[in-house]
Amino acid sequence: LAAPAGHGRPLPPPRHNSALPWHRPPLRLNPKTYAIVKQLLAEGNAGELQKYFGSRMEFGTAGLRAAMGAGISHMNDLTIIQTTQGFCRYLEKNFSDLKKRGVVIGFDARAHLSSGGSSKRFARLAANTFISQGVPVYLFSDIIPTPFVPYTVTHLKLCAGIMVTASHNPKQDNGYKVYWENGAQIISPHDKGISQAIEENQEPWPQAWDDKLIDSSPLLHDPYAMVNKEYFKDIQKQCFYRNINKETNLKFVHTSVHGVGHKFVQLAFKAFDLSPPFAVPEQKDPDPDFPTVKYPNPEEGKGVLTLSFALAEKDGARIILANDPDADRLAVAEKQESGEWKVFSGNELGALLGWWIFTCWKNNSRDTRAIKDVYMLSSTVSSKILRAIALKEGFHFEETLTGFKWMGNRAKQLMDQGKAVLFAFEEAIGYMCCPAVLDKDGVSAAVITAEMASFLATRNLSLSQQLKAVYDEYGFHITKASYFICHDPKVIQQLFDNLRNFDGKNTYPKSCGRFKVSGIRDLTTGYDSSQPDQKAILPTSKSSQMITFTFANGGVATMRTSGTEPKIKYYSELCAPPGNSDVEQLKKELDELVNALEKHFFQPEKNKLQRKTE
Repeated sequence: LAAPAGHGRPLPPPRHNSALPWHRPPLRLNPKTYAIVKQLLAEGNAGELQKYFGSRMEFGTAGLRAAMGAGISHMNDLTIIQTTQGFCRYLEKNFSDLKKRGVVIGFDARAHLSSGGSSKRFARLAANTFISQGVPVYLFSDIIPTPFVPYTVTHLKLCAGIMVTASHNPKQDNGYKVYWENGAQIISPHDKGISQAIEENQEPWPQAWDDKLIDSSPLLHDPYAMVNKEYFKDIQKQCFYRNINKETNLKFVHTSVHGVGHKFVQLAFKAFDLSPPFAVPEQKDPDPDFPTVKYPNPEEGKGVLTLSFALAEKDGARIILANDPDADRLAVAEKQESGEWKVFSGNELGALLGWWIFTCWKNNSRDTRAIKDVYMLSSTVSSKILRAIALKEGFHFEETLTGFKWMGNRAKQLMDQGKAVLFAFEEAIGYMCCPAVLDKDGVSAAVITAEMASFLATRNLSLSQQLKAVYDEYGFHITKASYFICHDPKVIQQLFDNLRNFDGKNTYPKSCGRFKVSGIRDLTTGYDSSQPDQKAILPTSKSSQMITFTFANGGVATMRTSGTEPKIKYYSELCAPPGNSDVEQLKKELDELVNALEKHFFQPEKNKLQRKTE
């Protein structure tokens, strides 16, 4: 079967029949996916077979993410076995002590009835692959939040970690997320090395499907009890106001949006001596169908929080904490004096948590000179508020490429140099509040937010009031982000090519409507006008589009393509110096800048781009 143009690589011709395990008798295969393929063959349905077998899922720096189902383009028993075989061989090449140290594997609560796939099943098959090669496996016996995997890698000094989850994706999806021995998500060149090893190890090893073999193996360990104890002990190091927590009258609502978070956020509140939050009853237990929400993604805002608002009104709670289904991200909402609910953006909560974590560090630091070794990080499309705080307070701020794989790896580098990395965040509601986890962690972020709110309540301040105080002190940072949908890669390429050849070859725009462009950084080509040699400091990637424009009025706008969706995204921010408190005027100016950006740079009508619909 040839691959359709632009959809991954074509399926290589089978070396012999055993390279396509669906053609064997289905005695030890998944009978459900086998039946799907058999039916399509019987019908002669070439179109659907092409979808299933035309191209293999690409293994990238985020590992794998795809719908569960039959064929090499989907998440299923076979593709999990093949992926893990490749990963195992790659680890053997990189670690001479793999059989001594081992790996950790965790899973969320996803399951797919029609194909028989589930996160637990995939995790057990992955464990079976490693154990068959004599590698110790720390397989969690029950569902866990994603942050527990990187935590375990670091805590037990393991070679790698795998988390089977699709986070906040639609219910039919699943994923395979990979961590390296440093406790951070893999970055290049490991993604390419693992991908190559998967290609070379596609034929399932003997007894690959027989996951029952692991249950009697001395190489199988369950880290569940240990991590549930040690993780909560470690995050307690970020608890600074236990007495206030014990006595606060503030009430919280928590939703895990049918995911794994309920039990672990309850335990986190207990670890901080806070009364447990009210759990949204319809959403607290895991349910792979996510029946109460259109998308299980708290980043979508008010639609996902409808039941939380109702419970908060009933029980008199003022603050809502919402995790995504694998509990690595956090959304927060607060009831305003007007009776309205404010859902904080990822950038706003990043500003609050950054301020809070630095303030706690400062109040508890005996050595004022230690500030020269203090760092905070955020991704390049996130708010620059941490930079403003760092400039005034004297610590270091760094920005990284988009995604926690970059922040986690950079944090580890800095920590290895003896630096203290207090906090990292990205605008997509991801927060790293505790150095014990080098990835975003919605459990620790939830309880630290609760302590911050409880402390502020003793000063008669709400989160919203404190956010304004942060902006008053360090300068207002107003942000606006959105996207256009475009299914034609040629149109996307042309749009970015036009920006790079705006007034003739190799010239970028000098203005956008009435707004003067003062700087350009293009992380696709590696150009940065602000550097003496005009070369970007951040890593570049020709496979994705990303251009950042800095404007003379203090505005910054980044346009980038999405690695997983047919979207061209933009992120804009207006950074005002402290003392400029006319927020409405700033918002108006940012709206004008965004309108100009859409009109002159995106040209949605000409390029037939589809606007984001609320």
